[in-house]
Amino acid sequence: MNNVLRMLGLGTLVLVAGCSSWNPFVAKVDPSNVPAALVDFKPSMSVRTVWSTSIGKSGNYVFSPANARNSIFAAAENGSISRISAVTGDTIWHIQAGMTLTAGVGTDGNTLAVAGEKGVVLAFDSDGKLLWKAQASSEILSAPAIGRGVVVVRSVDNRIAAYDVASGKQKWSVLRSTPALSLRSAPGMTIVGPSIVIAMPGGRLLSLSLENGGVYWEAAIGDPRGVTELERMTDVSGFPAAYGNDVCAAAYQGRVGCLDVVKGSGRWAKKLSSSVGVGIDEQYVYAADDRGAVYAFTRESGQSVWRNEKLANRGLSTPISAGRIVAVADNQGYVHFLSKENGAFVGRSGSDGSQILAAPIIAGSFLVFQTKSGTLFAVTGDNAQ
Repeated sequence: MNNVLRMLGLGTLVLVAGCSSWNPFVAKVDPSNVPAALVDFKPSMSVRTVWSTSIGKSGNYVFSPANARNSIFAAAENGSISRISAVTGDTIWHIQAGMTLTAGVGTDGNTLAVAGEKGVVLAFDSDGKLLWKAQASSEILSAPAIGRGVVVVRSVDNRIAAYDVASGKQKWSVLRSTPALSLRSAPGMTIVGPSIVIAMPGGRLLSLSLENGGVYWEAAIGDPRGVTELERMTDVSGFPAAYGNDVCAAAYQGRVGCLDVVKGSGRWAKKLSSSVGVGIDEQYVYAADDRGAVYAFTRESGQSVWRNEKLANRGLSTPISAGRIVAVADNQGYVHFLSKENGAFVGRSGSDGSQILAAPIIAGSFLVFQTKSGTLFAVTGDNAQ
């Protein structure tokens, strides 16, 4: 695989929040629409698991591993936090947060942050020593983001707050309105230069200054439409994915599209409903819709390049581009490798059989995945150049 790989967009649907606890995806899927059977194909790349380790279950939350300083930092619902060698999978250290965790991990390589129950923010140094605790306004379901001297969190009441990375003192906060009905999900935040781009309820992307929380721009990815609140629910899913001057995202019951990362002006948008983030590289933007189809669009204009519909109803993760392949995981723990050029299957890898909710990340020449049952594993492949 290409050693120059990018970490792409994460965050996925858990339940529905707001004025209801009903899961619309369960309601909209006919019982006869079982996950598509795995298709047979002749692999053109050899996929192997380099290492695998257990870190603890995700429970009802989504935990995103993070890569920094040749290490993978990962957390679990039971309070477990681990630093693992990205090369060997050996545990460098393991600590207990002392409370249930609801989101993590964010890191800049020197500091890592996770979210605890009832909105507690915990920051540790790279050796696992607790630096500080802070109290957010409500529960946190999205992994914190760290950059430019601040730890940024988004709580479920739609308040974005920044804490000083050294002291934990709150530096600024921004409160945005919340729709009457929104997904109980883990929408991500992506730091781009001096700004942080945040996936929001109501189909919006928000760009804030890391320095003072000032609004650079706010733009729509999916405009709410319909008569009922359920029909109008269109939250941005997963992490916004940035490349060059573009930032791209997808929304449930909305669109997939790209914006200018500085101005927030729209470049292109296509109708598509997704509950996970998008992948991006120099040429293409990749999206997985709620029916299990994987798409590739040109990054510059949004022109459709290919579509693979052979993973229907398999609950796909955020796609990720790696060299000449695109990888996407499913709700049975399989990782599917597709050709970047035409979307054809080129390889497949299994895991522990549980859903992969978190978006994959890049660690050198490896792709790293975290399953709902708590397996963290790295895969690589030959003939992917």
